[in-house]
Amino acid sequence: MKRLGAVSVLLATILAACSSTEADWQKATAADTVAAYQDFLMQHPNGQQADEARSRIRARQDDQAWMDAMSADTEASFRQYARLEPHGSHLGEASARITGFERAAAWQSASGVGTTSALQAFLEQYPTGAQSDEARAQLERLNHPYRVQLAGSYRSARQAERAGARFKVRFAGLLHDVVVAPPTPPSRMIHLRSAPMSEEEAKSACATLRRRHEGCEVVKG
Repeated sequence: MKRLGAVSVLLATILAACSSTEADWQKATAADTVAAYQDFLMQHPNGQQADEARSRIRARQDDQAWMDAMSADTEASFRQYARLEPHGSHLGEASARITGFERAAAWQSASGVGTTSALQAFLEQYPTGAQSDEARAQLERLNHPYRVQLAGSYRSARQAERAGARFKVRFAGLLHDVVVAPPTPPSRMIHLRSAPMSEEEAKSACATLRRRHEGCEVVKG
């Protein structure tokens, strides 16, 4: 009888422990936080759900690290995510974001310099994409140096710059830029011209300007 009683006590203890573990697990999953799962592991380090708790902790930490990276939205923040979570579920997207920031910086540099060699170097590294298409368009303009010369002439560079600023606001997308062209002797008058472009693009831009009642002509050089 004593032995039977001991067995009964042992079974009761085991059932109580199982019941306690299950209740604590349900509590942890209801909270679904890193802290809740860590608390569960402290109480049941070898419990049936211990491995699942550790897996969920890693997943929640990964998600939090990714949310932090997205919130900052910088190259540095995505690099930090990659360092913190080398096996994270968002690693592929982080890599793509980093590449995007690198590409944007490379394009800013290449377009800022604006030389043939700078644009070609950018295309070698990034042969496809919207910025690559713009790089090819800029190369085309450099290789075919036509410009749209706007109607009107100015006696001083200051007058020309003020007028050029107004044209930039109105026609930046069409002309790409508006620059002050120095006088061509024997004339002393200053003119405004667009950025370099292909002959076809210059003719199309000038036609658009004329439809908007702005005088212009296509010039080379």
